[in-house]
Amino acid sequence: MFKTTIHGLDDGSGALLLPREMLDSLDLQVGDELQMIESDDGLILKPIRHDDHKRQMNAARDVMDRYEAA
Repeated sequence: MFKTTIHGLDDGSGALLLPREMLDSLDLQVGDELQMIESDDGLILKPIRHDDHKRQMNAARDVMDRYEAA
């Protein structure tokens, strides 16, 4: 579980700062989009993945490079 605070901006709106551990854990980067869903239990933040296929292929290549047969 991660904890964050809503920070006020000059225009009266708020901003969430996400801890680095959360970004790393969820494979998020600065500039990624999140979908906010209201539920009976509160708020759900869900990444919007425009490039799922690209990320999966890059991850597969990284694993194959790391464990390449000799």
